[in-house]
Amino acid sequence: MKNEIIKNVKSLPPLEKTILDVQRVYNDPDASIADMVKVVETDPMIVTNLLKAANSPLYFMGKDINRASVAVSLFGMSMTRSIVLNSSIRKLLKVDMKPYNITPEKFAEVSNIQASLIMNWYKRIDKEKADKLYLAAFLQETGKILISNQIVLEHLEDNFKSEITMAMNIAMVEKSFTGVTTAEVTAAIFEHWKFDAEFVEIIAHVDDYKHAPEAVKEYATALNVVKTIVAVHEPLSERAIDAGLFKAKEAGYDVEILEEEINKLVDTMRA
Repeated sequence: MKNEIIKNVKSLPPLEKTILDVQRVYNDPDASIADMVKVVETDPMIVTNLLKAANSPLYFMGKDINRASVAVSLFGMSMTRSIVLNSSIRKLLKVDMKPYNITPEKFAEVSNIQASLIMNWYKRIDKEKADKLYLAAFLQETGKILISNQIVLEHLEDNFKSEITMAMNIAMVEKSFTGVTTAEVTAAIFEHWKFDAEFVEIIAHVDDYKHAPEAVKEYATALNVVKTIVAVHEPLSERAIDAGLFKAKEAGYDVEILEEEINKLVDTMRA
């Protein structure tokens, strides 16, 4: 099954022009917010998703946002890029998350929550690292889409779903069924799409963060902590939060800061 999934990665279509233009503007040191707005406004679906994010409780800005220019100005270049890439990439891939026992909408929501938590947590540690982790958190579960599709094709949906429902370590279930984990597939996807090498390296080691190279170990660890707390099958459950906090403490983080941000997030989700 591993070979089939990797084959599917290699056959993925190229990224749409709008995504490439967003990447180009983001990477241009002379580009402005106005340049980003021009690119975003060429795609009505991207505008819709950006406004939806701007008006989400996760990013509550105190007023209704109804123009892309306002949303981009409030989010800034980095967060705008992350939201656009996330929504556009999901549109490229056929999302069927039944093996994980969640809907495509719930899957998208999990990615949003993971990104929100890591941004709010890490901006209290290192703002520059927070920006880098934000995009990675948004996209780190992308590989689940291809794993899920292959599980369905192999008619293993019920067995896989049963294992996932009880699992604390989803990566181990994925490995036992397919020979690969989400992190490995996600890294392969973004390597195929020619994302920068550091980003691919960070993603590749999320599920095995303890053995990550020192240059990316902190990033991979933080992503795994958030991925544990906001697990796709039980986001922000008591069990998931306890497991994530344990990992954070083991890695040497000040867990009080993380707990504060988790509590804020839980309160937001309940409001």
